[in-house]
Amino acid sequence: MRGQAAIAGIAETPFYRGSPRLPIELMLDASLEAIADAGLAPSDIDGICAPPGFTSAEELAANLGIEDLGFSAITAVGGASSVAGIRNAAMAVATGVATSVLVVVGWNGYSWMRPRDGVAVPRHGLAMSSAQDVVVDVMVPQGAIGATQFYAPLANDYRRRRGITDDDGAAFAMAMRRHAHRHPLAVMRDTPMTTEDYFESSMLSEPFRKLDCCLETDAAAAVVVTSVQRAADAPHGVVAILGVGEGRPEPADDIAGRSDLLRIGLSGAAPRAFAMADLTPADLDVVGVYDCFTYVAMLQLEVLGVVGEGEAGIAAREGRFDLGGALPVNTHGGLLSQGHMWGMNHVIEMTRQIRGEAGERQVPGARLSAVTGWGDFGDGTVVVLGSKP
Repeated sequence: MRGQAAIAGIAETPFYRGSPRLPIELMLDASLEAIADAGLAPSDIDGICAPPGFTSAEELAANLGIEDLGFSAITAVGGASSVAGIRNAAMAVATGVATSVLVVVGWNGYSWMRPRDGVAVPRHGLAMSSAQDVVVDVMVPQGAIGATQFYAPLANDYRRRRGITDDDGAAFAMAMRRHAHRHPLAVMRDTPMTTEDYFESSMLSEPFRKLDCCLETDAAAAVVVTSVQRAADAPHGVVAILGVGEGRPEPADDIAGRSDLLRIGLSGAAPRAFAMADLTPADLDVVGVYDCFTYVAMLQLEVLGVVGEGEAGIAAREGRFDLGGALPVNTHGGLLSQGHMWGMNHVIEMTRQIRGEAGERQVPGARLSAVTGWGDFGDGTVVVLGSKP
């Protein structure tokens, strides 16, 4: 499958903190823009990878005017779903099941917990499954009712075993904020962060302060995946999908029951993706990492292999993840400072980097990138992107 499919079109809506429009409306906006960015028309799309909730491939196809939908897929792995959708689309294109696949995500991540006048409320939300029964039956009775509490044991174990400190978390969060200052759509574009701001932010569930946590936003994003040959004729050229991987911890549905909390889905996914791409982590020019929380992002960077075990904190403090550093990370600001779009904004930013279209955020000579996804219980996905198949 290596190098047979490519990203030809990308789009993202603004990130809202209270939108008068439904997620499906935002998804349609992003879809039409991504299709146009690929130099295609809706009638050229014959596959859709829809998000796990809020809409369906059928609803998207009907509203976009797609008359012959020959492929559809939904992958419900939480924040790993966007990258998994790219993988599914690439598989469909590489096997000839589809020629051009729309991968779209969208939600009302800010508004759904804050209903008020002027904010649209969708009839359908995130798709739930039996995996959530673990939350209801096991975690909630023990007092864990939110993501900061679910992941606190993992983050504390990571800090203890790898020597990661509060100062490291602050350095990583501030790097993401500096990047967001250069992105026109970033929610925190005009909001600075100091070390004092970080340490004065509320402790939600130790070790997570508020500024260790991702933003809540209403938004949508879309990507068009097609063959390398067709992408070569598109307005922006080829961003080839070189390698993909997916993995899960053991057990997959229970964080507390694991013998090793630091063995995450990416532990298996990353080696598979790099092997498919015939590359190593050292080959990468820029990285997009799923930063739902600072410490989760730093752990992923170590597991991905771009820094050694226990080195992510030092790297953050030394500025290695900054623009101009040895390996810039999340040059758009990430979930921490741009906005939360299930990691599809990371795919879009890395595509822009490889195209050379990231403006003042551009990493000179960026040709190779990897983007990670992080699922609800630590599921991991990764896609390796390159300027050449």
